[in-house]
Amino acid sequence: MLNETTQRWTKDPVLTVEHLTMRFGGLVAVDDLSFDVGRGDITALIGPNGAGKTTVFNCVTGFYKPTEGRITMRRGREVPAATVETLTSSGRQYRRDEKGSVFLLERMADFRITAVAGVARTFQNIRLFGGMTVLENLLVAQHNVLMRASGYTIGGLIGLPGYRRAAAAAKDKAIDWLRHTDLLDRADDPAADLPYGAQRRLEIARAMCTDPSLLCLDEPAAGLNPRESAELNTLLRYIRDEHDVSVLLIEHDMGVVMEISDHVIVLDYGKKISDGSADKVRNDPKVIAAYLGVDDEEVEAVEADLEKVSADVSAIRMDGGTA
Repeated sequence: MLNETTQRWTKDPVLTVEHLTMRFGGLVAVDDLSFDVGRGDITALIGPNGAGKTTVFNCVTGFYKPTEGRITMRRGREVPAATVETLTSSGRQYRRDEKGSVFLLERMADFRITAVAGVARTFQNIRLFGGMTVLENLLVAQHNVLMRASGYTIGGLIGLPGYRRAAAAAKDKAIDWLRHTDLLDRADDPAADLPYGAQRRLEIARAMCTDPSLLCLDEPAAGLNPRESAELNTLLRYIRDEHDVSVLLIEHDMGVVMEISDHVIVLDYGKKISDGSADKVRNDPKVIAAYLGVDDEEVEAVEADLEKVSADVSAIRMDGGTA
């Protein structure tokens, strides 16, 4: 039976991954993976190196077409399950109605997943336009909006009123995100001149300028010092709480994961080995064994050791000592 915490993110998921499998020839990188990302949650996808985390991201964001499985994105809180089944059988990519929108991401091209479904991502390796200014990087992210305002013609060149309004709104949005990422004073500097941590924040700001419903971050804390990691946590909470954006992140910094995650999914060799709250996952013997590189047959021994440590700590506290 599902516990109360699990029911929360399965009750109103923004993203549902069902039986996802990704094969590269004889290599199974992701094996029959299912999980939900709750609306308004920060969900972490963790696991040892080579567990298949980035492959999952590439399937969700359209860089890979999965071998098997369904990836459903919901925009709207009242989308019934029957709508998803109807869409699946119809062969269409998405469906919109008064109750919300449903998108089958495995059927969509990567650029349409961003532009239509509202899924944005950053990459493990920073991919800014280094020769452009910090501000221009955020304006480029709003290219689709500006093109529509120009009528896909020379409307921008001749300064149509609708385009001028859209351009002003795009600049205002960019400046607002520069302010929230503490980059406003570097707006006119080349992006390549920013320190590493500032480039990480700029990538997140650029993704947010696309107005996503789901923000996918691939190791956003990689290479950050403790102060920068704390600033990242604050930024992600702001994005979740003030912009109603759900966050799915891959991260190796367990301090970041355990501090901000509402929900944690753990992969090992492409399979899900744990799924729950941060506290549940932290104490799961299978997770500890995976990170220690312990074989499956040794998991019971790890669990026994954890129970012994827990019993010893309890005994010390009952004797009035400290642990």
